[in-house]
Amino acid sequence: MLRKFLYGISFMGTWLATAGIAHAQSSCSVNGQPVECPQWLGSALIVFGIAWTAFILLLIISLWKIFTKAGKPGWASIVPVYNFIVQLEIINRPLWWILLMFIPFVNFIIVIILINDLAKVFGKGPGFTVGLLFLPFIFYPILAFGSATYQGNRAYSFTPPQPPMQPPAQSA
Repeated sequence: MLRKFLYGISFMGTWLATAGIAHAQSSCSVNGQPVECPQWLGSALIVFGIAWTAFILLLIISLWKIFTKAGKPGWASIVPVYNFIVQLEIINRPLWWILLMFIPFVNFIIVIILINDLAKVFGKGPGFTVGLLFLPFIFYPILAFGSATYQGNRAYSFTPPQPPMQPPAQSA
């Protein structure tokens, strides 16, 4: 079994070398003229690819856990259009909002509203919304694996402030 594993690694290394991934010597050009590529370029691309894959996996796992916390199936987070429908259900928005995502520039506003609503249904405030927008690789895992609980419709319930109670008048 070890021999098959080592043969697989050897074959993969040979394939990478012949595909030009390990040695990117002749694939660089500047203004259409071939130039010698830096030795570190292939390695840098591989490292970037691994980091990007880890970033995407972290967000997928976080969304899976968020969907599970909200009582929805986790697998729904990886199905392209269905995940948006389920997210609309989680944040209690109507399904016709999908159509708003096809309108240029309006879709940016809708995404901000949806992310804000997602933070609200988990009991988070506007600062957390900003974090979800600009640092998703930090705030989505916090939402997924932290102590936040799904509050559903309770996040939108609004009770107006009550006036202070006046003590009863003392009769003398």
